Amino acid sequence: MKKYRLLQAAGFAALSIGLAGSAHAAGTTAGATITNTVSVNYNVGAVAQTAQSATNTVTVDRKVVLTMTTAGATTTVAPGALAQVTTFTVTNASNDTIDVGLAATNQASGATAQHGGTDAFDVGNVRYYVDTNGNGTYDAGTDTQVTYIDELAADTTKTVFVVSDIPAGATNGQVSGVVLTATAESGATVGSEGPVLTNTAGANTAGVDTVLADAAGTGGDVAGDGKYSVKGDYTVAGAVLSVNKYSTIVSDPINGASNPKAIPGAVIEYCIAVANGAGAATATNLAISDALPATVTYQSAYGIFVNATVSGSTCSGGAAGGAYSATPPTVTGTLSNLAAGTSGALRFRVTIN
Repeated sequence: MKKYRLLQAAGFAALSIGLAGSAHAAGTTAGATITNTVSVNYNVGAVAQTAQSATNTVTVDRKVVLTMTTAGATTTVAPGALAQVTTFTVTNASNDTIDVGLAATNQASGATAQHGGTDAFDVGNVRYYVDTNGNGTYDAGTDTQVTYIDELAADTTKTVFVVSDIPAGATNGQVSGVVLTATAESGATVGSEGPVLTNTAGANTAGVDTVLADAAGTGGDVAGDGKYSVKGDYTVAGAVLSVNKYSTIVSDPINGASNPKAIPGAVIEYCIAVANGAGAATATNLAISDALPATVTYQSAYGIFVNATVSGSTCSGGAAGGAYSATPPTVTGTLSNLAAGTSGALRFRVTIN
């Protein structure tokens, strides 16, 4: 009895191992055959007769199921930025290897999926890349540009990057929605995009039939169409700059610094104030260039001050910097980066001719 139990346990273990090795979430592989044979033993009188048997074979059909997800957060972009990335994962939950066609379109209108805002502009130069090295991050020059995923095996997921250019006219806070649609295609030939898969019409055949069993995606496709679509989006984080140029009469040759007037010989201090709006992206590389008219002369003895403090229509302080070019007369200078809600200024003086 003990020996029988050991053998029984070993048999169960072997069965478990065999099932684990062949089981797939997508089910039995399309094209596989299910064959079983029945035997009938019988007697005539007391004499055992030759057993009779019959065999049945069923070919497993193709059940097509595509699913797709996108990253949870919107992609933050700057106006005019090139090669901006939204990330999607495409999963072949079918019981067969398939090709997957890819098509991204600009969302026509309405609420965007990730940001939750309203679609306001279209991105351009849209292309697709497969994550070649499997690190989940778009690597320019490494990841492969494609129009379809070739030979995606059953129960396999691929990361796809939709790469687009942002128009220069997009403004802070605007959102652009994109819709990526994956389409199931025949995966019969490596390196060649197969035809779109469709439901097999009529009764079950002896060969491999196709049943489209996908659910409706979130991007507008319907259940059972062999497609799956998902929305992603871009949100613009741009600087919102305001620029003002203020002037203060410092002195004149008649009144000095007491109620001076803008007469020839008077000294004027110019304040070029730059402010970045609340909630905006940080503005960098702030280069100021101010061409002076022939009616004034730059005061080189006073110099140029950058990163001055702005108060109303005047500015003060700052660090010596900037440059003056006499041909043509131009004052230039660079301000430090301006985060949202901050300001800076450049100031210098001229004499009225």
